[in-house]
Amino acid sequence: MIMTNTFSSPPVQQEKGLFHVISWTALLTGVLDIAAAIVKYYIEKGQGPVPVFKFIASGVFGKEAFMGGTLMIIWGVVFHFIIAFFFTSFLFLVYPKVSAWIKNKFIIAVIYGIFIWSIMNQVVLPLSNTPKFPFDLTQAAIAALILVCMIGLPVALIADHYYSQKSTR
Repeated sequence: MIMTNTFSSPPVQQEKGLFHVISWTALLTGVLDIAAAIVKYYIEKGQGPVPVFKFIASGVFGKEAFMGGTLMIIWGVVFHFIIAFFFTSFLFLVYPKVSAWIKNKFIIAVIYGIFIWSIMNQVVLPLSNTPKFPFDLTQAAIAALILVCMIGLPVALIADHYYSQKSTR
């Protein structure tokens, strides 16, 4: 008896919608960014993640966030992921135009990470209720590098892949 194997072609994969891809990418970059912030904070202060999330919550709630409990931590998480979603969405939406000007996705990632740092530190934080700190070049460079590596790079790579796949169909 001769046995034959029949291999069927893989099921046709449905194209992932843009919102779906942005949402998963925002979740990824939000986790990467907050993990880096928590590790940095632990190295510098020897404390866990609670003050990091309360600092984020203080953008809306001010000093009360630092005295709050679990609810302020939850608000910090929610605000962090909302911000990650907006920055992820923005690069996805402008990526086709930007990549027409700048052909290298790694350069786009660096520029975007610095752009995020600039918007957060020159617009968002000054307008928020977070405590204000004097400018420190070393801390600014570390923060910008975190944003380049944890948000700029993953979003640029995933957006490039998404639009490359879309153009080959």
